[in-house]
Amino acid sequence: MLQITATEFKSNFGKYLALLSKETIIITKNKKPVAKITSAIDDKVSMVQSIFGAVPDNGYTLEDTRRDRLSRQ
Repeated sequence: MLQITATEFKSNFGKYLALLSKETIIITKNKKPVAKITSAIDDKVSMVQSIFGAVPDNGYTLEDTRRDRLSRQ
């Protein structure tokens, strides 16, 4: 995680945009964190990882889902 000032971020936007594929950036103003910027891809992965295991496995398969969906049409 990289921490930079808002002024530094504005001055070197392109540089930090390229770095987002590798790390998260925290932007500070008056030495206080005001924003957190992450890669869109990493954000999706972390979101999926955060819910993994939240839904119990009740044996319901993809084929069951398809069959239910088609029966409602």
